[in-house]
Amino acid sequence: MNKNFTVLVVDDDPDILFATERIIMKAGYSTIKASSAAECKKLMQENFPDLILLDVVLPDMEGTELCREIKSDPHYEGTYIILLSGKRTTTDEQSIGLDFGADGYIARPISNRELLARVDSMVRIISAERERDQLILRLHEAMAKIKTLSGLLPICMHCKKIRDDKGYWNQLEAYIHENSDAKFTHSICRDCAEKYYPDMNIYDD
Repeated sequence: MNKNFTVLVVDDDPDILFATERIIMKAGYSTIKASSAAECKKLMQENFPDLILLDVVLPDMEGTELCREIKSDPHYEGTYIILLSGKRTTTDEQSIGLDFGADGYIARPISNRELLARVDSMVRIISAERERDQLILRLHEAMAKIKTLSGLLPICMHCKKIRDDKGYWNQLEAYIHENSDAKFTHSICRDCAEKYYPDMNIYDD
């Protein structure tokens, strides 16, 4: 599953950037990295990351502002963002980041194991939501194909043909086949068997 997810790591500290990317890459995720907001935007135009690990303090733009910008762009709908910071770690600062649209907030320092666990947890959430969206889409497609019969159907009292909305008379089975998902298979009822095939004893035990 990991190979199907791309993680964009954004941090202006080269050591932290290298270490974070290495942890994520060793777990089997595809990774790309950026050291500034401008580079992050450029890479996002060239790629479509599933998850962004975004440092809050960047040299050219606040990570929270970049997060809000990305989240407000319909083109990047479905991209998840986790903010990280070793400086902005208070509960109020984390709340601000979440208010700006972040899907998670990690306060450094954090162990490699916990960092990876947080990423894995977010990936599971992304996978579940995408599976749900696909299920909803398939359900809508199926519902669009379902044809139902409702209301009053004018039917001839003698030949049992049905009149459609255009005024044409149709064989009963042809009309039902056209307006529903029902399929016909031919058989014969007991009364007709006795009337038309009295010598065949079709319904005799």
